[in-house]
Amino acid sequence: MEPAPGPQEKYHLITRNLQEVLGEDKLMAILKERELKIYWGTATTGKPHVAYFVPMSKIADFLKAGCEVTILFADLHAYLDNMKAPWELLELRTRYYENVIKAMLESIGVPLEKLKFVRGTDYQLSKEYTLDVYRLSSVVTQHDAKKAGAEVVKQVEHPLLSGLLYPGLQALDEEYLKVDAQFGGVDQRKIFTFAEKYLPSLGYAKRVHLMNPMVPGLTGSKMSSSEEDSKIDLLDRKEDVKKKLKKAFCEPGNVENNGVLSFIKHVLFPLKSEFVILREEKWGGNKTYTTYEALEKDFAEQVVHPGDLKNSVEVALNKLLDPIREKFNSPELKKLTNAAYPNPSKAKPAEKGTKNSEPEDVIPSRLDIRVGKVISVEKHPDADSLYVEKIDVGEPEPRTVVSGLVQFVPKEQLQDRLVVLLCNLKPQKMRGVESQGMVLCASSVGEPRQVEPLDPPAGCCAGERIYVEGYEGGEPDDELKPKKKVFEKLQADFHISEDCIAQWKQKNFLTKLGRVSCKSLKGGSIS
Repeated sequence: MEPAPGPQEKYHLITRNLQEVLGEDKLMAILKERELKIYWGTATTGKPHVAYFVPMSKIADFLKAGCEVTILFADLHAYLDNMKAPWELLELRTRYYENVIKAMLESIGVPLEKLKFVRGTDYQLSKEYTLDVYRLSSVVTQHDAKKAGAEVVKQVEHPLLSGLLYPGLQALDEEYLKVDAQFGGVDQRKIFTFAEKYLPSLGYAKRVHLMNPMVPGLTGSKMSSSEEDSKIDLLDRKEDVKKKLKKAFCEPGNVENNGVLSFIKHVLFPLKSEFVILREEKWGGNKTYTTYEALEKDFAEQVVHPGDLKNSVEVALNKLLDPIREKFNSPELKKLTNAAYPNPSKAKPAEKGTKNSEPEDVIPSRLDIRVGKVISVEKHPDADSLYVEKIDVGEPEPRTVVSGLVQFVPKEQLQDRLVVLLCNLKPQKMRGVESQGMVLCASSVGEPRQVEPLDPPAGCCAGERIYVEGYEGGEPDDELKPKKKVFEKLQADFHISEDCIAQWKQKNFLTKLGRVSCKSLKGGSIS
């Protein structure tokens, strides 16, 4: 039997791979006296995805350090956050979360008997808790409540009062769960500092706060339940995992915003203390890494190829997902999944005497629009008005794209610039060269005609998803069928605003870093 870890070793296990700790001295003082009591909460909203393995991996660390760990299924929070979980689905989604989180923990070898599972509504509707909500609301300013929830609560044009209550409830959870510390992502930091400021005003102790970094999604931005391309669902089939990893942003030598590397660092390494790169003998054969730093160094120096990295992650990830898929293959859990997350595309049948129409299905999320980086530009060998470009969209190989921009944009202005690329048009030959996408541009309305490529926000990564405001969710079509004219129908409502922002029906084109724009063509069209 291994000897129990000492305070210093416990501190290392608890804090490794974290981005920030608030209250380090208090944490060490507690560890010298007794075991730490800590909780992690998750609002029961969208389906958990593979990034949830990051907090699961830390929970395993906490248990190794002897902590008493509580997992909170924050069902009331899910409703308060702009009704992300409708009231009628709240119970179903909470049951789904309970089953899937337990399945995840089992898949990484965490003993469930050492954990305490609690629902928010088990205690948040009590007289004492409700009174504390009122007490807190009498001392918290509107400004502080809004600021605290800015990174977590969904931001909308006309915010609901419930979003202002959210940070206060999360702060009170620390007292009512009787813990020493709360663990969450660094996006929770403002709520954590809010709790440190306001709990003492009710006579309650200030807690320790432990923060994980935000792990980049597969597109290079935050992994999100509402952005299909950025995440792998826990119940995705093996072929879907392969497809999403193949499209993942993983530029050779680039270790910044690399979701594939981040997953290895924050999930696979802490679980196994090693990672094996699988490759054919002619490329050097398999190589085992016992430190993440050595793997990152080899990737940065291009000793490890992105394709081998993705294939190795695919194998390791499927080993984690297999027991979860197996558990959720039962009729009972299949029924629960479908009830908790009904398919929105399954429209209700038309009433007698009416026709079913498809306009509601022609929505911007069906377009696979991404940030692209132009790697090379050449004149088309058989057409003076066309360029042939190689454009990086975060895939293993750049795409070949033919654009009619010769008369409008000098070659040197395209080279190395970021562009907006429509990626799921059916490839078509243009004067003998197959074009695998369309560079979206702003066009002037009058004569002489002017054309400017759309500009993603500075700092975007090649392959990052571009979406229309309010249509962040939904999986784009694999390929737009020409006969359905989905792009053409949507394009009819594309335009450039008076502020030079690209829009669809007055809703902005966005990335995680901001709005897509053009240089000067106010009021123009987009094609």
